[in-house]
Amino acid sequence: MPIFWLSKESTAFPDPRKAPPQGLVALGGDLNLPRLLHAYRIGIFPWYSKGEPIAWWSPDPRFVLFPSELRVHKSMRPYFNQRKFSVSYDNAFDEVIRACAHTRRAGQEGTWITPQMQRAYGALHRAGYAHSVEVWQNEQLVGGLYGVALGRIFFGESMFSHVSNASKFGFISLVKALQQKGFVLIDCQQETPHLASLGARAIPRDQFIDILARHAQPPDPPAHWHSWLTGTTQ
Repeated sequence: MPIFWLSKESTAFPDPRKAPPQGLVALGGDLNLPRLLHAYRIGIFPWYSKGEPIAWWSPDPRFVLFPSELRVHKSMRPYFNQRKFSVSYDNAFDEVIRACAHTRRAGQEGTWITPQMQRAYGALHRAGYAHSVEVWQNEQLVGGLYGVALGRIFFGESMFSHVSNASKFGFISLVKALQQKGFVLIDCQQETPHLASLGARAIPRDQFIDILARHAQPPDPPAHWHSWLTGTTQ
């Protein structure tokens, strides 16, 4: 498959089903709101490093979690039973994405969450499409994650943890809350042992795109998740 260069005048993408297995669909374009929303709805996401052109991906297979397949291991139960952490939603989006960008990861130099990406997802958040999960301990932000929600699909982007199991606690809490709201899939993009231990698994890209065609379309969930997912008011 040839490499497609995107125009800034159009949000159109090549068919992601025709991309090679590693998933590179196209290069270029920009990170404006219409393009990002269109990309996510058809199974494409941006991932690139500072100084490189924007790269758009749709890997095959796709690593996902069906909420009903969530696995909560015994080692995590005391964290919930003893309420070692508390969780909020959309209360500190900017802090969460910055923490994700600055967290060092094994085998990774630098970060793909560039200032350009932070601005783009901040705009998605203000428009009501990107959301954050915050994990607190003694009123300190110790973990969290962020992603994009369209229709009944949540597209996870990144997570961080300053305290053992904090991000896992936030992820489990999110999956349980979204399951109650009728979400059908959590997109994890790439396989990691951490997510596999929670029940995520690989599915063919064609199957993933078919699921999006049915469930990642409007109407989209509410713009602000704090009261929607917790049943409380700020």
